[in-house]
Amino acid sequence: MAHHKFRTAMTAAVAVLLTTTAASAGGLERGGYNIDLLFDPSDYAAEAAATYVNPQRELNNVVDENLSDGVGSNGIGGGQTNGVSDTEGYWVPRIGVKAGIGDNVDCMADYSQPWGAHTNPGSGWMGANDNIETKIESDNYAATCSYKWDAGKGQFRIIGGGFYQEISGFKERFVSPILAPGFDGVGRLDLEGSGWGWRAGAAYEIPEYAFRASLVYNSAVDLDNLGGTIDLTGVILPIRDASGAVIGTTPGTKYDVSSFASMPDSLELKVQSGVAPGWLVFGSVKWTDWSQLQVIQVTPDNTLDPRNRPTSLTLLYRDGWTVSGGVGHKFNDQWSGAASVTWDRGTSHGYGNQTDTWTLGTGVSYTPTENVELRLAGAIGVLTSGSSVGEDVSYDFDTDIVTAISTSLKVKF
Repeated sequence: MAHHKFRTAMTAAVAVLLTTTAASAGGLERGGYNIDLLFDPSDYAAEAAATYVNPQRELNNVVDENLSDGVGSNGIGGGQTNGVSDTEGYWVPRIGVKAGIGDNVDCMADYSQPWGAHTNPGSGWMGANDNIETKIESDNYAATCSYKWDAGKGQFRIIGGGFYQEISGFKERFVSPILAPGFDGVGRLDLEGSGWGWRAGAAYEIPEYAFRASLVYNSAVDLDNLGGTIDLTGVILPIRDASGAVIGTTPGTKYDVSSFASMPDSLELKVQSGVAPGWLVFGSVKWTDWSQLQVIQVTPDNTLDPRNRPTSLTLLYRDGWTVSGGVGHKFNDQWSGAASVTWDRGTSHGYGNQTDTWTLGTGVSYTPTENVELRLAGAIGVLTSGSSVGEDVSYDFDTDIVTAISTSLKVKF
């Protein structure tokens, strides 16, 4: 029984801590995937968690690289070249339930928001031709089961499951140098889509030593039905002759568009082990295939109208790597805590501002009864400096700060 209490209390503190530090990972990652609840030794368990992340990235030395787009004219764009606040804070919720079926099968169902992004530099900076506001959201509904059996001193289990994912988002930017009363030159792209994915993995546990090692692969999610609209009704478009010369203007339209993208697959190794009475060490390594998101082409469904123009979303990501390690301690039967250091390799390399992130996290778990666990964790990290050069805008950024706080409640019986 003492080993059982040690394992559950320490795992609780570690789980909420890693959720907090992982929320500042690169690419479009928010909460990522988390199946730790599947390993809870209780017959039944329910868990709810929420994490708030506040990245504070600022852009400096902003240069408009495309002077033909009219940024800075007629009050649209221009002006601010330093201290441009690019990021917005965000919440990451997660809800899960787990049930043990007999002695060998465990299953869980959960809702999460694995992917997302929100940048909002506004229209008053020199990069308004590249971005005024971009927001991406996701909803993930998953079911995962495992089958375990005795193997040596511990238990080996195989893991499998599937998930359904919904993605939506929009981007606004300044697209036209020709303005007129009632037109602001701002275009908006809205997209949404959905797809299915699967996961498979294996784990080995020795409860006596609070040891667990797991390796889990999550598949890519193909958004085959990605579609939406481009709204250029606030834009005056030029009419050009065969030589390219402007011979007139026409109001823009709102039209349907189609696209395709795949949310990335990932592979994660997690290891934890008791090393002394009341002490636990843990670590993880995760690879995420962000490099498959390069340039997302968006094409009009109706190509007969010359005002219905294609566009693209340029990401140019490279693969993400996240490495974390830490230590936990059980103070008594009710309180335990943990601390960790996490390195996340930036997914931007020459374009964008997602550079390497270093995060220090701490978490505590309070167990007033054997059936209830309350957890609180916090993290502070640095977003390393760099620069970005694109076709529309270039800028520099210094080392910035990211903070996060997470809380969760687990009920088990």
